[in-house]
Amino acid sequence: MKSPPIVIDAATQRQHRRWTRSALVLAGLSAILALGFFGLSRAVVRGSTGDFDRRVLLAMRTADDVADPIGPQWVEEMGRDVTALGGTAVIVLLTTSVVTFFWLSSMRHAAIYVAVTSVGALLISTGLKGAFDRPRPNVVPHGAYVYMSSFPSGHTTMAATAYLTLGMLASQFVSQRRLKALFIGVGMFVTACVGVSRVYLGVHWPSDVLAGWAVGLCWGLLCWCGGVWLQDRGMLEPEVEAKPTLAGSCGPQ
Repeated sequence: MKSPPIVIDAATQRQHRRWTRSALVLAGLSAILALGFFGLSRAVVRGSTGDFDRRVLLAMRTADDVADPIGPQWVEEMGRDVTALGGTAVIVLLTTSVVTFFWLSSMRHAAIYVAVTSVGALLISTGLKGAFDRPRPNVVPHGAYVYMSSFPSGHTTMAATAYLTLGMLASQFVSQRRLKALFIGVGMFVTACVGVSRVYLGVHWPSDVLAGWAVGLCWGLLCWCGGVWLQDRGMLEPEVEAKPTLAGSCGPQ
């Protein structure tokens, strides 16, 4: 006896197409960022970024004293505050709090998603640093303590992954486009500030920061693409009005 054919209603088909488009867009952006990192890393290995790195780094120092960052003393102190937003302690504390929130809210898959994204970014950043083993800048004094190699910037990579992920997740709790854009925009702005602060404090070359942005955003978008793919197959929390979904900010509303 033949089984009756499975009938998929029009709303489910539209949702499937929306999730598919979202996943394809995210995968495409991830591929572009990966290619950008590959090209930049080749330029760094060849030494092609040396002049650019030095010019930008010295542009953030006073002309008569390279040990003095441009701006008043409070700007330098603010730079240290901002750079801490990409530090291991802050990222671990923030990620643990978010994972705990999702876990206690019975959104276990979302909790695992955030944890995997953050741990993966840390492993990728550490592995790339060890592989390239690029020395830190030596043309200006360091304005913060450093203990690992330079390329790519670990602070920037972690900030790009963490704040992009959290911004997208937060955007699922609202329906207005402008609020979605606000959450994601804040995440991108914090990521940009962390990267700039690393160059301003003299602990990274500008190409390190560009690479960190590329790696962090690539990994975050790739994980987001995986989340959309899993949710389309019912392997994450179901889409309901009171609960965030991974596809909401990417597909047409």
